[in-house]
Amino acid sequence: MSDVDGRTAVPVDARVSVALCTYNGAAYIAEQLASILAQTILPGEIVVSDDGSSDTTAEIVTGFAQASRVPITLRLNVKPLGVTKNFQTALQSTKGSLLVLSDQDDRWHPDRLARAVARFDADPSLALLFSDARLVDAVGDDLGFSLLQSLSIGEGERAAFAPGSRSFNTLLRRNLVTGATTMLRRSLLEDAAPFPEPWVHDEWLAIIAAATARVGLLDEQLIDYRQHGANQIGIVEPTLRYKFARLTAPGRQRNRDIQARVEGLIPRLEQFGSRVRPEDLASARRKLDIERFRAELPAARWRRILPVLGRVPRGEYQRYTSQGVLDVARDLLQRELPSAE
Repeated sequence: MSDVDGRTAVPVDARVSVALCTYNGAAYIAEQLASILAQTILPGEIVVSDDGSSDTTAEIVTGFAQASRVPITLRLNVKPLGVTKNFQTALQSTKGSLLVLSDQDDRWHPDRLARAVARFDADPSLALLFSDARLVDAVGDDLGFSLLQSLSIGEGERAAFAPGSRSFNTLLRRNLVTGATTMLRRSLLEDAAPFPEPWVHDEWLAIIAAATARVGLLDEQLIDYRQHGANQIGIVEPTLRYKFARLTAPGRQRNRDIQARVEGLIPRLEQFGSRVRPEDLASARRKLDIERFRAELPAARWRRILPVLGRVPRGEYQRYTSQGVLDVARDLLQRELPSAE
């Protein structure tokens, strides 16, 4: 197949839809759209959902739409929806059976779509696939560490995403899926919508996929994930200083937020009936118990010692909290917590 000027045309996979969310993204959106349109396999459509930009984002997208071989639809939200609801809107506005999430300020490597589509074609059990990413600064220079390195993902966690493995307990402990690297089946969107607060769209899609089907990891850097200081959701280099600051920072609100997320997850899992394994539902309930306990810890450090240490022999911290034994130290060492009332 060739274009009218004789050049070989890039194949289009009509199954693939890109859901791209924008908000004041004029500085980077052109580079991102150009990288999507430079894929070795083109998507069937790009849906851009703009959340009330006051810069020239919409004009730049419109310019690409007028010249693009791939249909580009621009949705303008009259009232800002926020990140999670904007992605839900973008996804629900697509037509494809394979949906790809895209941030406005990244840059895709040329084979991102081809590599992901091949995995879905090879594995019918796969509901969601995520990948590693190269972390770059505002001008696109390599920061020297990858997305998965920044998350300190170990070999045991990687193994949870291997073919035939189950990742529900891994993702219940902590989210490892970054939306900007994700492709999913439309059937997962139908299961997961509406996305509840206070969940973020990528972690909600991942946990529902893990509960009802399977999540896979493509352990390759398929995008440049840009860190420029104004990211709505960004990455911090996992230095010892950063880890210690997290260890001692007040955490009651964080624990309340986790508690609220699990409280919303359990009834959704119950709605799926036999599609969710009983042991996964039981794990979610135990996760809720430990996070509720952590959210209600006393303000004074000395009063936390016996309750926290009493939980350690049960293995609850190791199995159900994001940092395991480090969370034991966090609950003991974090600064005087404000009152729960």
